[in-house]
Amino acid sequence: MHQTAEFHKRVKDALNNSQLRSNFRVAMDGLMEKRSNAFPDKQFLEELRITGSKLRANALVKQADLLEQLEANCTRNGIKVHWAETIEEANHIVLGIMDSHNATRMIKGKSMVSEEMELNHFLEAHGKECVESDLGEYIIQLDHETPSHIIAPAIHKSKQEIAKLFQSKHPDIPYSEDIETMTRSARQILRSKFYDAEIGLSGVNFAVAETGTICLVENEGNGRMCTTAPPVHIAVTGIEKVLEKLEDVPPLLKLLTRSASGQHISTYFNMITSPRKPGEKDGPKEVHLVLLDNQRSKIYEDEELFDSLRCIRCGACMNHCPVYTKIGGHAYGSLIPGPIGSVIEPQKFGLDKFGILPTNSTLCGACGEVCPVKIPLPKLLHRLRYEQVRNDHTGATNGQGSRRSAKEAMIWKLWSWAHARPAVYRTGTKVAALFRGLMPNKMGPWTRVRTAPKIAPKSLHELAREEGFDNE
Repeated sequence: MHQTAEFHKRVKDALNNSQLRSNFRVAMDGLMEKRSNAFPDKQFLEELRITGSKLRANALVKQADLLEQLEANCTRNGIKVHWAETIEEANHIVLGIMDSHNATRMIKGKSMVSEEMELNHFLEAHGKECVESDLGEYIIQLDHETPSHIIAPAIHKSKQEIAKLFQSKHPDIPYSEDIETMTRSARQILRSKFYDAEIGLSGVNFAVAETGTICLVENEGNGRMCTTAPPVHIAVTGIEKVLEKLEDVPPLLKLLTRSASGQHISTYFNMITSPRKPGEKDGPKEVHLVLLDNQRSKIYEDEELFDSLRCIRCGACMNHCPVYTKIGGHAYGSLIPGPIGSVIEPQKFGLDKFGILPTNSTLCGACGEVCPVKIPLPKLLHRLRYEQVRNDHTGATNGQGSRRSAKEAMIWKLWSWAHARPAVYRTGTKVAALFRGLMPNKMGPWTRVRTAPKIAPKSLHELAREEGFDNE
């Protein structure tokens, strides 16, 4: 299959890139150690995970009602709510807001949903300037790349690579490999963008239905600048980010920051409930909230796959995944890589496009063990592997049955038929043993990294009889 060949090429390229592997090894080891240190009390961690899992499950069960409540309270607070069933609708909503203000410049905070929408490319095609202000996102925007990690988009790059990139894109800035100096240079470049932009855009970590509040977690302060300095703020989010009550946020925030980066609390936690009010000295004059579906409602309908919507986008499953650690994020070919990406992306964009991802797992279970909201990721990976080859066409997932092979199905039917008939099975094994020297050494993907199995000259029953045991 075309997607399989492309995936294997990306994986091979990643494995042959010693610098990339070194970058990821150092980064992942550091993140795993920080998470472990952030949760010294394992009993507390488990209790918090159970709480987080219940809060997310509760919100999902009540999602339809909570979204209506969120819209009502946001509208009451002065936030304009927009619904988008597809990526195309969401992009045109954002474009429409910009056009209504004759805006040509946007400054963006970190938002994986805007990456899902490919918003930057869409706006640029319509003559709009769109600049990323998150340092990691800004770096990969300069290099025309996509994020390789949902928390740290440029984690695949070393400081030397970033320094050379800065020098090539901004030759007037002195070359430096010092992280603080590079950060200061980026701040200098971006500062004017915050004030010149007519539109600021951000993602959403949690949307609280009870109060109509948009919550945004960040460390750099760029998110606060994007949502405060420009006269118009647009927040884009998937519909699964809704929570029932404001009191649900603290336990999930504890899980998010500690699981993501080992921090007990992020540097900034923004709570946006309305536009600028009379007498206030800062803040946007307008706030818009765009709620994107993009197949999430379809995922919601499945009692098992529904669990994947609990994700709070912490990235812990990636940090602990032995596959992701070796090949990095870009090898997956999807927006969200790692275990959660291998579950989410095929459901949103189709198994026919991303069906290779669920098979890209050792099924070691590390992702499920560290997930802060206890998503059973190995179980869901199994389920999607099954969805690729089932033939009952229930329509449970996009691209269902896309990897089903009529030839393989016939082989398994013959295998089942033979094993249900003792005489046929015994005859078959004797013939196979007789001609075992003709067994091929290459048997497709199985022997790409394994030695081909050899049929024994005698069956277990024959060996038992030779030893004097009756075949009863």
